[in-house]
Amino acid sequence: MQITSKAFSNGGKIPSLYTCDDKNINPPLEIHQVPKGTVTLVLIMDDPDVPPNVRKDGLYVHWVVYNMPPDTRLIAENSTPPGTQGKGTGGVMRYDGPCPPDREHRYYFKLYALKTPLNLKAGATKSDVETAMEGIILEEAQLMGRYVRLK
Repeated sequence: MQITSKAFSNGGKIPSLYTCDDKNINPPLEIHQVPKGTVTLVLIMDDPDVPPNVRKDGLYVHWVVYNMPPDTRLIAENSTPPGTQGKGTGGVMRYDGPCPPDREHRYYFKLYALKTPLNLKAGATKSDVETAMEGIILEEAQLMGRYVRLK
């Protein structure tokens, strides 16, 4: 399985359009080679580079979407993907773009193929979703982009 974007390459720079410095809309994402037997998909975007004085756990969750149809192949730019929206660190149930407070950060778009749907209500957190996914992940993929604030 693979997740890609036409907006940036794996390890590349995320354009400011998709950040708090501009329109703060989600980038386009493409999903490839979903394994046979997938019943649902999960997408989690997070930043593991948060300074400890901002968040003790060093992690900021920017986007959580679960129970996406297994035939989802495109999440269009500035769209709400099919599925159930979870809640990120900022308390919003939508895409919340990069906005690093100090230096360049890494942003991981993690895609999971599951063999059963998640029995979670809208607004579940990343932690809720990860706990619910235990033992039912068929495959996972990730796309990493980098961003540093405009000066």
